[in-house]
Amino acid sequence: QDLKVQATITELWFNFDHTFVVRIGLEVCEGRALLTGAVDDPKVRADAVRLAWKAYGVKEVINEIQVTAEGGPLMIARDTWITTQLLSRITFDGTILAINYNIETVAGTVYLIGIAQNIDELDRVMAHTREITYVRKIISHVRVKGAP
Repeated sequence: QDLKVQATITELWFNFDHTFVVRIGLEVCEGRALLTGAVDDPKVRADAVRLAWKAYGVKEVINEIQVTAEGGPLMIARDTWITTQLLSRITFDGTILAINYNIETVAGTVYLIGIAQNIDELDRVMAHTREITYVRKIISHVRVKGAP
């Protein structure tokens, strides 16, 4: 269902403005759509959120799109490096089910969404994130299994 929701949002964005799919990140977990990215126009941010809500199966839209003039190739490279480092660390940590986490990084801010098996697992993910160079902030939208 999440893959279908993600595909629908991507299609809505592409049909509205094909650049959305490049400028805005999208992760979907349990019907919760996490929108990330850096855009220079608040209207782009609003349009992306409005369109995301139109997808059947969306229960929540988490709008973490930043409106900023910052950016450029160096920032994109650092963000990609951060995401890759974190994904590698949690994948090779035998106490973490890495497949349950989606990671997006924008301007040094790491956004996490997914399902932690327990609070200890989430704490380990957060600790790994804090250890990575260039991480400015961590925003977690991770749900702990069994928690409301």
